[in-house]
Amino acid sequence: MKILVCITHVPDTTSKIQFTDNNTKFDKNGVQFIIGPYDDYALARAVELKESLGASLTVLNVGEAETEPTLRKALAIGADDAIRVNAFPTDALFVAKQIAAIAKENNYDLILMGRESIDFNGGMVHGMVGELLGMPSISPVMKLDIDGDNVKMAREIEGGKEYLEAKLPLIAGCQEPIAEWKIPNMRGIMSARTKPLNVVEAKDSEVATNVTVFQLPPAKGSVKLVDKDNVEELVKLLKNEAKVL
Repeated sequence: MKILVCITHVPDTTSKIQFTDNNTKFDKNGVQFIIGPYDDYALARAVELKESLGASLTVLNVGEAETEPTLRKALAIGADDAIRVNAFPTDALFVAKQIAAIAKENNYDLILMGRESIDFNGGMVHGMVGELLGMPSISPVMKLDIDGDNVKMAREIEGGKEYLEAKLPLIAGCQEPIAEWKIPNMRGIMSARTKPLNVVEAKDSEVATNVTVFQLPPAKGSVKLVDKDNVEELVKLLKNEAKVL
């Protein structure tokens, strides 16, 4: 069985975000990058499946050379090898095309990724890859078990959970609690240095969208305290200033 896990290279959730060039480019100075948290869940479940099923596990990132430490961390966590598509991930469709091209060449049985990246939060790549490959794509998956070529899953829906079954090959966008994050140990870190990390060029350079401008959310306003017995004043503020009534 062959498993592919697609990971993103994203700013740490505690990073202070700034933009440059008239708010058209993300300022990377001083920013620490990590594996996307949802991708971390996908990777953790893939490592569990690798160990229980004897599967091979490849990690893939679409990114420039600066993303290689992120791939090495994934190798330290338990992936067998890594692929970096040497291109800036301009938009979801471009990334999906790169993943689909690699998947066609290698015939993976299971493709896992996070339900969304935490930088753009689009949540579109898994569906696009499914369409490009003609494979079922299911998200957000909270539980995933494999028996032969049968996959049993649970996912969150409004007001509850939905339980599904599908056949391999399959694409899944993952979220907690599908598995617990795994932390690389010293043995994993040392072995990651010698595991293969293959760099390939992008298959299609066409870009469907371009960023025109980034905007930070507005700064939080000052807090107004209202006496607990002054209901009339509270209603007035909620209606006239907060405009929520």
